[in-house]
Amino acid sequence: MQTFMRQGLFALIAALPAASQADPAPARPAEFTHDRASEWVNSRPLTLAGLRGKVVVVEFWAFECDNCIRSRPWVEQLERDDASRGLVVVGVHTPELPDEHDALKVRDAIRALHIHDPVMVDEDGSYWRAMKIQVWPTWCLIARDGLLVSCVPGEMDLHDARATRVRAAIDMLLAAPAG
Repeated sequence: MQTFMRQGLFALIAALPAASQADPAPARPAEFTHDRASEWVNSRPLTLAGLRGKVVVVEFWAFECDNCIRSRPWVEQLERDDASRGLVVVGVHTPELPDEHDALKVRDAIRALHIHDPVMVDEDGSYWRAMKIQVWPTWCLIARDGLLVSCVPGEMDLHDARATRVRAAIDMLLAAPAG
């Protein structure tokens, strides 16, 4: 991605309220840590290399997390509006509470919440730790070149200013040429 565009993204994300603790220049690995079919729902195991050319929003969530559930309309709107432009949402279910460690309950929750995007079941928290995530939900934006742009923690409401800024960053990523 061109340097000036990346700088514009950093500025946009840095403008988020301080409480969001957005990290505009992360130096973290981004590759998924689970590669067995049993660790993925709604998809075969994915890799970021295989998603190169797409803009990826990685959603760290847990099925008993109220903020995660309240963010579902925002995620669904993203998918409706931008899947045809090259956006892919990948959920990463990392358990927060003891009940969320049950793989059958995770799959039941995915069905009950009508989640159709790919979900990696991060039972051991390895991807959570690799990405240095601290709260549910957290949204990591990955550019078409496969590089992590930023991770933004917290609930996303459809029309609040914070979600609008994250959406604008996603729109900038979608407007950038692939390659």
